[in-house]
Amino acid sequence: MITELAQEQAKVTNWPGYIGWAVGILIVIGLVYWLMRQGWNWRRTLQSDIPELPPVPEDLGPVLLTATGRYHGTTTAGNWLDRVVAHGLGLRSLAELTLTERGLLARRPGAEDLWIPAEALTGARRDSGIAGKVVPSGLLIVTWTHHGTALDSGFRADHPDEHTAWVTAVEALVTPSTTKTTKTEEEAAS
Repeated sequence: MITELAQEQAKVTNWPGYIGWAVGILIVIGLVYWLMRQGWNWRRTLQSDIPELPPVPEDLGPVLLTATGRYHGTTTAGNWLDRVVAHGLGLRSLAELTLTERGLLARRPGAEDLWIPAEALTGARRDSGIAGKVVPSGLLIVTWTHHGTALDSGFRADHPDEHTAWVTAVEALVTPSTTKTTKTEEEAAS
């Protein structure tokens, strides 16, 4: 008797109900994706006052450091949940980072390359998160200004132990420009 029950199969008799539920779920999923897209476009419209990013120069200057990894996005400085999506800054992608004496270049396949001139860099740090991405072992956060707006860009190197060297190198690059600016302001005041 048990073997007879085990061999018996349930027949699907309510096909219209199953099809209706499947179509309903697909419509809900489609609606959620459409709303997410609308939110992204709305954010882009709100940030339309952010000027175009600086172009990548022909001569990058002497290379200080290179690394491969991922670009995780840009936020307004100090607010790691306020993602900046204007000019492709919100798109995650693979990245090849190059730090030179003239600035930081993030070559991003499938997205516009990001060039941050040395005079725009204001610092770097290790942190655990940026908009939509939390990594306990850490991210490299580079702080920079773009036409008066302070921004944080998050990167994760393929070898996260390199982040400390990057923080040191960016800080060394930022410190001399701060000293030069202070000396120039003092000379102008004299």
